[in-house]
Amino acid sequence: MGARLNLQRLADKKQQEIDSLRSDLERATIYLQAIQDSIRALPRESPSVKAEAAVELRPGTLLAKAREAILAAGKPLHINELVVAVGKPLDQKSKLALAGSIAAYVRKGQVFTRPAANTFGVQEINGANSDGPVLPDTFGG
Repeated sequence: MGARLNLQRLADKKQQEIDSLRSDLERATIYLQAIQDSIRALPRESPSVKAEAAVELRPGTLLAKAREAILAAGKPLHINELVVAVGKPLDQKSKLALAGSIAAYVRKGQVFTRPAANTFGVQEINGANSDGPVLPDTFGG
């Protein structure tokens, strides 16, 4: 009878292991479904938008200098600070010209951002060039 009892214990232990794995599989399936639902809830990105986001500015231009100034500051800059940083006189004409050029890129979602009125940043700062919100490492774990 000892052999039969040992085999029954092994069978019970294996059944518990299978039940535990089924439970883990069910939780993983639910988690996967939640991720897929989240993906469906987000708007689709067109390939052309991604391709446009890879715009490079010509070196030495006012826009390239403005981008470099923002990157050097590490934060968005007001148009007055940008005009001075690119070496132009701080007058209405210079401010309008630079702000208008930067705003064209902002409207297209390329290179620059506008976090506040007359304040411009670049997409590289704070991960603004990423594919959306960054999920924490502990997400779903």
